[in-house]
Amino acid sequence: MPARRLGRPAVTFAAVIFDWRGTLVTTLSERQWVRAALCDRGRAAGPGDVDRLVTAIRAASGVENRLEGPGVDSDADYHQRTYLEVFHDAGCDDDLARALYEVESDPRHNPFATDALGTVLELRRRGVRVAVLSDIHFDVRPAFTAAGFENAVDVFTLSFEQGIQKPDSRMFTRTVGALGVEPADALMVGDRSGPDGAAVEAGITTLLLPPLTDLEDRRLHRVLALCATPEHREQ
Repeated sequence: MPARRLGRPAVTFAAVIFDWRGTLVTTLSERQWVRAALCDRGRAAGPGDVDRLVTAIRAASGVENRLEGPGVDSDADYHQRTYLEVFHDAGCDDDLARALYEVESDPRHNPFATDALGTVLELRRRGVRVAVLSDIHFDVRPAFTAAGFENAVDVFTLSFEQGIQKPDSRMFTRTVGALGVEPADALMVGDRSGPDGAAVEAGITTLLLPPLTDLEDRRLHRVLALCATPEHREQ
């Protein structure tokens, strides 16, 4: 008698929550960030110039990394003060410090992965609600509109608007509440185990992908596979 083949049970979700940087969009490396700021101000931006400034910023930020300290992303004013203080401690003049902060705060430096828009639109076509949950100090909604998402995202949970940030469980519970779904019916998609992985503590199934490093890194088909409707599972 032939052995019975056990099919893999399908998993479906009523909503998907996406992290932004590193998941849907690329993030500048430290060297890319510094070089962009130097070039913006017409400063010398050779490899040595970039490396010296990166080293100075790291030293000023300290081993505790003040740029990613607790609560930095939960208040826009506090975020700006912290960053400018670190830049000044690194020896930057006011103009260069402003340039560094402008690059950090400009979503044009965070282009969307080539499969991001198609994935979100397909999720919506399947009746899956979509949220974006990000530790960020500025409004990313215009970036989504400019990229063609328009009304494809149902909910934006942004740390600077919430006054809290990941891994605080309220970031996740507020998001599923706004989506109108139970935690068990939502999927969190992120790229960092600490902030994004904390969604499991709120009862949300979590998919952690390697951080997006190239616009052509196609990884989001894994999300669609977990949100397959019966007709898609049969294909």
